[in-house]
Amino acid sequence: MLMPYRPEPYVNFAESGPRDLMIAALRDVKAQLGREYPLRIGGESIMTDARIESISPANPETVIGSVSKATSDHAQQAIRIASETFKTWSRVDPETRARVLFKAAAIMRRRLYELSAWMVYEVSKSWIEAYADVCETIDFLDFYAREMIRLGGALPVTPFPGEDNEFRYIPLGVGAVIPPWNFPLAICTGMTSAAIVAGNTVVLKPASTSPVIAAKMVEILEEAGLPAGVLNFIPGPGSEVGNTIVEHPQTRFVSFTGSRDVGLGIFEKCGKVVPGQLWLKRSVLEMGGKDCIVVDETADIDAAADGIVASAFGFQGQKCSACSRAILHQDVYDAVLERVVEGSRKLTVGDTTSNENFFMGAVIDKNAFGKISEYINVGKQEGSVALADGSIPSTGYFIPPTIIAGVDRNARIAQEEIFGPVLAVIKANNFDDGLAIANGTEYGLTGALYSNDRFRLERARHEFHVGNLYFNRKCTGALVDVQPFGGFNMSGTDSKAGGRDYLALFMQGKSITEKL
Repeated sequence: MLMPYRPEPYVNFAESGPRDLMIAALRDVKAQLGREYPLRIGGESIMTDARIESISPANPETVIGSVSKATSDHAQQAIRIASETFKTWSRVDPETRARVLFKAAAIMRRRLYELSAWMVYEVSKSWIEAYADVCETIDFLDFYAREMIRLGGALPVTPFPGEDNEFRYIPLGVGAVIPPWNFPLAICTGMTSAAIVAGNTVVLKPASTSPVIAAKMVEILEEAGLPAGVLNFIPGPGSEVGNTIVEHPQTRFVSFTGSRDVGLGIFEKCGKVVPGQLWLKRSVLEMGGKDCIVVDETADIDAAADGIVASAFGFQGQKCSACSRAILHQDVYDAVLERVVEGSRKLTVGDTTSNENFFMGAVIDKNAFGKISEYINVGKQEGSVALADGSIPSTGYFIPPTIIAGVDRNARIAQEEIFGPVLAVIKANNFDDGLAIANGTEYGLTGALYSNDRFRLERARHEFHVGNLYFNRKCTGALVDVQPFGGFNMSGTDSKAGGRDYLALFMQGKSITEKL
């Protein structure tokens, strides 16, 4: 009998036990750096001459792994095999499909520190951010497996005399899954496992900056008993491999998490019917945000400042849920800003692969470093620098916590997604003004309100237009089935990953009637 689902618990790395286990895992992973990883198509391992080298953001001379690079031909081969495999996998009993996920979760639970260490190396996560990423991965597997068991049979309908009626979900077909690098295990596994447990087959194009941890996920799902051809692993450039799997007539749906511009391009491509296509392609898109924390004059300003610091600078601000705008009521503006600057100045920045548990690591790569640096220069023209130029290592793509105060609500750094450790601080005249500023972007992913005014909290429930809204806590850290995650407007299709409606996005309903 299955135990009820519950989120995987975290550990405290200030304690000697978890700390020692993490240091040991980092040492073990370091000994495995530089290995080669093949494509996986129909259960076959394919090594190519062209490679994607995964580079450590903290130590750019360190190669995490060399991953075979797929071409458009490989992508088409993967889709053909996935299409053929769908004929059998779609008819596998839902509970059997769910057990593959349960087994994968058990394997990941045993390898939790090792998988965390891989992300510390590959994307420069802090220890707790990496550990939380694996925990969320396990949560996705456990929760989606249980959901498929719940949804796998005939669902209730209203009885009607003289007929036997039933409603059930059936899988869609071949899916293209394109995950991001910032949650390289959790989001990659969540998107992939949801599609697979629902009875679909998947062609997976991982992010080119985090392909090694994606390869580890593929190995674990195969070890858990996933049949050949259900999941096909084809790292490669979006311009070639990504476009091929999105535009292919046999692709039934596309699941994407990433930038607004790429998401809009996928949305447009999915809207075009090409020769040989028998369906309207479904797109499941999560495309980022310009998230904020609003603090009114009734709030606990110490708690608000702590929430802003954690939300803005956790994992270097490289979360679609990160707080990139602090909107402060004029009566508490100076006090909250002072506390945010003070708290941010205490944050440690360094190479998280060392034995020291730094709060922040490096940003993902040279391109991100350049883009974020450009935004900081823009911010210096749009406001006053409250914090910048903190102590950072001399090598690697490190950027210290940066706070720009006195920012206009329509400034670039108040409107455009930066995806780095840059916080714009905006003054609001009153609560209504703060709410208007919060809603004044094209995004609508996460937001938080710190207030002790019950009626303002109730107003915000209806008027603060984001998919994930938090009161008197930080705006990051959604838990599976506790806070289903997804946003409005240009933040995507509000897919609500980790929610009870999510699997239905990868299935279609079928009503069946037999006259008695």
